[in-house]
Amino acid sequence: MLCLRPVVAAVLVIAMGFTPGWGATGLEFGTVVAADGANVGGGHLSAGTTVFGGDRLFTTSAGSVQVRAGAARLLLSGDSAAVLAKDEISPAASLTRGTAIFSTATSKAFVMHVGSMVIRPGTDAPTVAQVTVVGPKQLVVRSTRGSVSVAVDDDVRVIPEGMAYRIILDPTEAELAAADAADQDPQGVGSGRRAGRPRRAGRNRFVWFAIGVTAIITFLAISEAMESADRPRH
Repeated sequence: MLCLRPVVAAVLVIAMGFTPGWGATGLEFGTVVAADGANVGGGHLSAGTTVFGGDRLFTTSAGSVQVRAGAARLLLSGDSAAVLAKDEISPAASLTRGTAIFSTATSKAFVMHVGSMVIRPGTDAPTVAQVTVVGPKQLVVRSTRGSVSVAVDDDVRVIPEGMAYRIILDPTEAELAAADAADQDPQGVGSGRRAGRPRRAGRNRFVWFAIGVTAIITFLAISEAMESADRPRH
């Protein structure tokens, strides 16, 4: 038995080398710029903290957190939650609750997911957008600067600068009918098909309703601050 002890010890050491680090996460996502009432997993967040792909950030009802990730910034407002992701192309986040604001300097700087929907900058111009989860299949997307692309699979549409849309994912027949009715509005406020986009022949992935221009002063103030920080320097 005594001669087996060195062998057992060696096996244990090798096994520990292959044991996954349960506290470890993915690639580095970015750095927290400011935080108040914000947490990652079970730990408190503060300015200067590095966050990683796979981390879940969430805020208290009066909290917020802002993260810098390359040429993008992500801000979660109060009572919000998002799961971060990072690959070799761009940082991304899946918003599961509340409101997120992101600003980018290029079209590939950041991607936002809400359920099956993918939201990203429409161009390489500076972009600022706000995304709010309203319900299990509903969200509101506001574009304050630049255009924003929203897509579910191959159904891709663009929200122009200064507009906001309420979006319903996987719509029912009643919701499709409501989108059709809204599209008949003489002012063109509705599902967006008036701009030359016919109804899809197959399954409709989502419908949207224009809800007006973005004119929230506090949001604009936050956006301007984020834009200044992310604007490329020459």
